Amino acid sequence: MSRPIRAITATVAALLLATACNSTATDNSPDTKGSAARGVSADAIKVGGIVSMTTASGYSKKDTDLGARARFARANAEGGVNGRKIDYLGAEDDGQDPAKNLAAARKLVQQDKVFAIAPMSSVTFSGADFLQKQQVPTFGWGTIPSFCGPTYIYGFGGCMVPMPGGTISQTWPEGLKNVTGGAKGRTVAILANDNDAGTFAIRTYKQSFASAGYKVTYAKSSVPATSVPSDWSAYTKELLRSDGGKAPDVVVSVMQTPYNIGLFTAVKRTGFKGVLTDPTDYDPALLAKSTTKQALDGVHVLLSFEPFEAPTPAMKQFKADIKKAAGGKDVPLNMHMMTGYMSADLFLAIAEKAGKDLTVASFQKAANGFSDSGTMVGDRELPRGQKESFGCGALVQLKGGSYRVSSPFTCYAPIPFK
Repeated sequence: MSRPIRAITATVAALLLATACNSTATDNSPDTKGSAARGVSADAIKVGGIVSMTTASGYSKKDTDLGARARFARANAEGGVNGRKIDYLGAEDDGQDPAKNLAAARKLVQQDKVFAIAPMSSVTFSGADFLQKQQVPTFGWGTIPSFCGPTYIYGFGGCMVPMPGGTISQTWPEGLKNVTGGAKGRTVAILANDNDAGTFAIRTYKQSFASAGYKVTYAKSSVPATSVPSDWSAYTKELLRSDGGKAPDVVVSVMQTPYNIGLFTAVKRTGFKGVLTDPTDYDPALLAKSTTKQALDGVHVLLSFEPFEAPTPAMKQFKADIKKAAGGKDVPLNMHMMTGYMSADLFLAIAEKAGKDLTVASFQKAANGFSDSGTMVGDRELPRGQKESFGCGALVQLKGGSYRVSSPFTCYAPIPFK
């Protein structure tokens, strides 16, 4: 097992590892029958995706698939990549289940014979080890450790959860200073789910906020990840007394929308007047229900891409592409669409650089040393992006039924991860 994969095993859940390691020797060997360019023909490049379209909590990332379709459709309309069209097979639904994630990866590679997977969007990525060994270029949002280190796996915004020896993006705490009027004298409480992802998030953000000058009074991954609590009092009592018996200035949730709704509703009922923030709830569809809109009102949401409110040419193009892919309808935009779109965009940029003779080797050569600038996730650079994030982001606040930019899209210098 390579050093990057060994690094991942230190942080990814044992369940995921056990599932991945149950694959046979045949399954784990590179699929090189006939040609190193699996999924590449004279006129097409076959690509598939893996997305958590259904989950036990009801949370869905299905629009990630629409975002990828939109970007690939524009690429094809413009002539494809070096004369080849993208044959996008759509995304497999892993149900946010480790076994299904690995099964989806196997199907796409061994049965459908894809050249690449873009997007891969799930909180479970048990197929990572398999895809690395199969030498399948894979693209997604680098918010889990599997996107940090392996040579064939890429985060569209870089590695968001670096390993020791890497760096941590300071986008969240630095951007939050625009909301709190600086960090001096400000206190922060951080809450996450009781799983490996939550534990890793606590470790990361505890260091990140402290480095930015905030005092972290509470940092725990204690909320059950299997179901949303019906009673949040056990968490709010401890969290809201963490600053010497007083409430902190900022409550940070590193959880998905159903959890955030419950937590923030409970916190507000106590009369909390501080700042609420999370990295999840940038989704206009959430405004359709009055209860949801009320629960999330006032929350500042971290983005690792330009806000939809940005008047840039790239954002205008994104909106036009999404509308066209949605059959000409003005659909509510969300971060899942951006995940699919920018995963596809990074794959296309590298494939274009690889040239007409597209193989896994030529693709990887193009990726090694790839860079561009001015994208909706900032300046991209590889292989740096497989060790650290591109360090850019913004904050938006849901207020009065709409989102507004509370901290503009900016790039910040990272800090060493210890």
